[in-house]
Amino acid sequence: MKIQELTLYTSNIERQAEFYSQVLGLEIVKKSPKNVSFNIGNTLLHFELNNSATPYHFAINIPANKEVEAFQWLKCRLTILKDDQDEIIDFRAWNAKAIYFYDPDKNILELIARKNLKNESEQNFGPEQFLEISEIGVPTRNIESEFSILKDAMRIEIYDGGFGNFCAIGDENGLFICIDREHKKWYPTNDRAFASDFELVLQENGKQYHVEFKNESLKVTSLSLHNTNKN
Repeated sequence: MKIQELTLYTSNIERQAEFYSQVLGLEIVKKSPKNVSFNIGNTLLHFELNNSATPYHFAINIPANKEVEAFQWLKCRLTILKDDQDEIIDFRAWNAKAIYFYDPDKNILELIARKNLKNESEQNFGPEQFLEISEIGVPTRNIESEFSILKDAMRIEIYDGGFGNFCAIGDENGLFICIDREHKKWYPTNDRAFASDFELVLQENGKQYHVEFKNESLKVTSLSLHNTNKN
């Protein structure tokens, strides 16, 4: 699953524009008083103005061999979020290592080096090594219902977890991280998980889909038929 575009909401466009462009060094694709967009590797990230926006969790894939360089690069620019004393988190079950930090909206961002992808790089670490957005958090009261919506529309499967408190749906290039927001908080900070609205465009099995999370429910629309007719 490839997340091609992700739209999140923010109460402060200028503050987010400054952080993502100046602190993380990402290219601003377009900007207005009501929105700003950045290239994150193969994903286009949009922030749109909404004064009642609440925080998100999302993750960005980096090359499989770059977690230490990424940590050193980030630590010069911002505060790393720890799990006890650990600043680089070892997810042995996923064969991955990750680093967490906040943006100005208290969104929890994660850079994750997934060893199974075997996408090593010999280049020095920098913003050009942000490969793609690979996770978006979906806090809900009914994980099984959200999985059924995704499964029925796109035939995607569970990567890890189940219908209790945690379920990762998709694959290592793109995952919906569903959690029971009444019983689980975001790792590693224990921040409250808000059912924050978002939209995204993804590609799965050669087809393109629009996914909207609104009022704590997912909706999936196929874009492939539209694109086929257009061509």
